[in-house]
Amino acid sequence: MSDKFYRIPIERLYKWIVEEERHERIFGLYKDNLFTPKTTDPIRMLRYGQLLETPLGVAAGPHTQMAHNIIASWLVGARYIELKTVQTLDELEVTKPCIDMEDEGYNCEWSQELKIKDSYDEYLNAWILIHLLKHKFGWDDKESGFIFNLSVGYNLDGILKPNVQWFFDKMNNCKIEKDNKLEILSKFYPEIHKVKIPNQISNNITLSTMHGCPSDEIEKIGKYLIEERKLHTTIKLNPTLLGAERLRYILNNKLGYKVTVPDEAFEHDLKYEDALLMINSLQKCAKENNVEFGLKLTNTLESLNSTNWLPKKENMVYTSGRALHPISINLAEKLQSDFKG
Repeated sequence: MSDKFYRIPIERLYKWIVEEERHERIFGLYKDNLFTPKTTDPIRMLRYGQLLETPLGVAAGPHTQMAHNIIASWLVGARYIELKTVQTLDELEVTKPCIDMEDEGYNCEWSQELKIKDSYDEYLNAWILIHLLKHKFGWDDKESGFIFNLSVGYNLDGILKPNVQWFFDKMNNCKIEKDNKLEILSKFYPEIHKVKIPNQISNNITLSTMHGCPSDEIEKIGKYLIEERKLHTTIKLNPTLLGAERLRYILNNKLGYKVTVPDEAFEHDLKYEDALLMINSLQKCAKENNVEFGLKLTNTLESLNSTNWLPKKENMVYTSGRALHPISINLAEKLQSDFKG
């Protein structure tokens, strides 16, 4: 099996959709299983000044790099879609295999399977085709009804590099590339020019930093995103904030996972007291700039590589999935208590 991603032009994606529709499915998803939004749905809500038809979505990962995966998630009801994290280093040679999801999840690399310009093109293809499908299905198209959440990493120096700055600009205004793609699609779907497709793909972002990133660096990036880019900003925090004793009790004693979290994971990560100061500072900054600020709980958990599948040359792996969820919930409870809900 190839470990390369091969991109599909927007017109071929559209033809693929039309061909599968003849068999009552899209991208292998049968129409009986697709989500149909209604204006009376009680789960509808507003986020970042935009309508969300459902509060459900997909987390950033390799799967949210490709347009057809994003569209497939939308078809089954995902409306808050975290796009794959982009970074300035977009031609990495990484360890493969890099993900093990037998039960609790492990990964051993920070990936970038596509170059930044290709990532943007995939996100734009998904943005256009989802709006096209809303129109094609005859659904209410006064508002998009879904949100694309940007994700960038992993330090301020990288974020300020020209290719990441270009990405920010394009996600804020995609008009030039959008119009070119609409012209291509008009040959297959003449009504495309009647479809309301905003030029701004996203006004919000989640910051992902490396394990061990100091609090002042995280705060600087947060302030840049809020003050300079005027983005509704979410900071992803590490599970080590819960503290070694509590975390290990939940993970190893209470739940019985054979995951070894080394002392160094706690030593070089953000400390809870520093996190509280940073959160207060960024909340104040967001209020002054009239944007929303939030937290995402949590990042993966740094642990020793004891898996049977991932390369032994990788001493550290990063735990996710079922093992991480109870830790995240306990950290959320602790933060809610300190910030009084």
